[in-house]
Amino acid sequence: MSAPKGASCGVEFCAVPDLKDCLHVASSSKYHFILIPLVHPQFKREFLSGKSKDRSGPWTRSDMIICSSDWNSLVVGKLSPYINIDSKLPVIAKNSEETLNQELALATHLGLCALTFRLNGDLEKNLNFARIIYDKLAATLHFQAQVWVQVPMENPKKQAYTYREDKDIDSLEIESPWQWWNQFRVVCDFDKKLIVALIVSHDLPDQEEIDRWLGEPVKCLIIPTTVFITNKKGYPVLSKAHQGLIRKFCPLDVQFVISGANRHQCMAHYYHYIDYLWKNWQPNGPIERFARGFEDYLQCPLQPLMDNLESGTYEIFEKDPIKYAEYQSAIQDALTDIGAKRKEDDLEPIVVMVVGAGRGPLVRAALNASINAKQRIKVYAVEKNPNAVLTLQALQREMWGNVVTIVSSDMREWNAPEKSDILVSELLGSFGDNELSPECLDGVQRFLKDDGISIPGSYTSYIAPVQSSKLYNEVRACREKDKHPLTHFEMPYVVHFQNKYDIDSPQPLFTFHHPNTDSKIDNSRYGRNVFKAKQDCVLHGFSGYFDAVLYKDRKISIEPRTHSPRMFSWFPIFFPIKDPINVKAGDEIVSRFWRCCSPKNVWYEWTVEKPVAIPIHNPCGRSSLIGL
Repeated sequence: MSAPKGASCGVEFCAVPDLKDCLHVASSSKYHFILIPLVHPQFKREFLSGKSKDRSGPWTRSDMIICSSDWNSLVVGKLSPYINIDSKLPVIAKNSEETLNQELALATHLGLCALTFRLNGDLEKNLNFARIIYDKLAATLHFQAQVWVQVPMENPKKQAYTYREDKDIDSLEIESPWQWWNQFRVVCDFDKKLIVALIVSHDLPDQEEIDRWLGEPVKCLIIPTTVFITNKKGYPVLSKAHQGLIRKFCPLDVQFVISGANRHQCMAHYYHYIDYLWKNWQPNGPIERFARGFEDYLQCPLQPLMDNLESGTYEIFEKDPIKYAEYQSAIQDALTDIGAKRKEDDLEPIVVMVVGAGRGPLVRAALNASINAKQRIKVYAVEKNPNAVLTLQALQREMWGNVVTIVSSDMREWNAPEKSDILVSELLGSFGDNELSPECLDGVQRFLKDDGISIPGSYTSYIAPVQSSKLYNEVRACREKDKHPLTHFEMPYVVHFQNKYDIDSPQPLFTFHHPNTDSKIDNSRYGRNVFKAKQDCVLHGFSGYFDAVLYKDRKISIEPRTHSPRMFSWFPIFFPIKDPINVKAGDEIVSRFWRCCSPKNVWYEWTVEKPVAIPIHNPCGRSSLIGL
């Protein structure tokens, strides 16, 4: 197994007398990039009037000091800290605007990968600044750099009040810096090149507030050297709380920046410690290995009724170490119960029908269960994919023999020669019913005996409100030439969530039972759920999960609180909304979901009722259908 890659770590310089020397110092201490001022922090320029208006000579260093590839990959430019475009003094505001435009033009000329500045207040102090930044970001052909917005984790006012004995901190209403960031990025229309550089504070905020940042596009953590403490050997380390913070953000593949004066023997020690935390975090469980590279990657849900799965798809899901073990245990328990009810002279084998047999993992589970339960069985393996049937036929010929009968047919069109004692299926999708398990099993349950057992016996879908700028921008970037620009906001996606914040816990939505004993079968559903926000946040959509009761107490689940350990066959599902909704702490989020059915298709419709009403998504299945 290859060793985990190291942490990407940079170092910040407050001034740069010699750029090459700074790069050498950073490189020799193992750092990968540097943050430097584009212009000396004290070199103010006057564009309207004043002594320096006609000052001769260059206002910053030459671009030829280092080569273009080093500018592109090793340098993040800091904008001048005194820029104040929103100043009430017209002269300061105009000079600041000219200064900002000059430095943005320089960054474009140098081809920098990123620019950064510190956000120190709400939108009232930054609206004009935000307008100019967004103008540059919108000019995508000319401005390719990312903009790292430095945001403190704690409001400096709160830290100042901490040391005042005459103030009750709990009674103060001090705005969270997250509000500054949220206002700024809303004005910039959630531009994907606008990302967060989070400044780690000495006193960390509440856990819920930290979790909210997990739903934001956090590119790097800026860690002041003053946050580090010294261990017994004299090396810099972080407190356990700060270590926990680092580990929370590691899954987002963040970079790190060490800021401030060296307070220990060598700057390299800070890097080595961060790298140590990074490598010790690296997960290596079956879910992490399976999902590697698919974090926050949008995928269209499978439609196995419409499309035959490929060999590689079967192979991936057959490697799940938990799902088939649970199915085998459920089948074994069912065989044992049926066997216990039978008379001793009843020598007929128990009939097991595996509908949607794929390449045979459930057939193997049934055969193994029969051995463990000491019960004779007869298996019908029903599969509509003719290519998978070839595999089933080969397995029957080489391993299973006459115990297994292969049926090449759509289960809904098959006429079974006898009724089954156990009906086994694996038709569940990420939302439980989104691969049309209800319709398939309703169509084949006529071949189940009156006292027969369906595995699974029931399944329930769950939804939860979620904040994720990353996923919102991923959906927004999906454009197809011949489709309406909002089509992709009316489709559910299978996604392995990483960069997201759960606004509230999941709640059950739709439930299906098998066999379905209703006199008139109707698989349409409607659900209304009420969630509550613990703090200010932004609603970008809903995450979806399911759990299933296979038989009695045998269950499988991808719902986070009851997730079957090490099971990776299903990623959650994501229902986006067209326009992000700002939610206040204590607000109710009321969602409505519909599962709609026609003779040919099934589709979902969804909307938000509170805190503001929005249009229904996917009416009449205009953007997303599941074909029957």
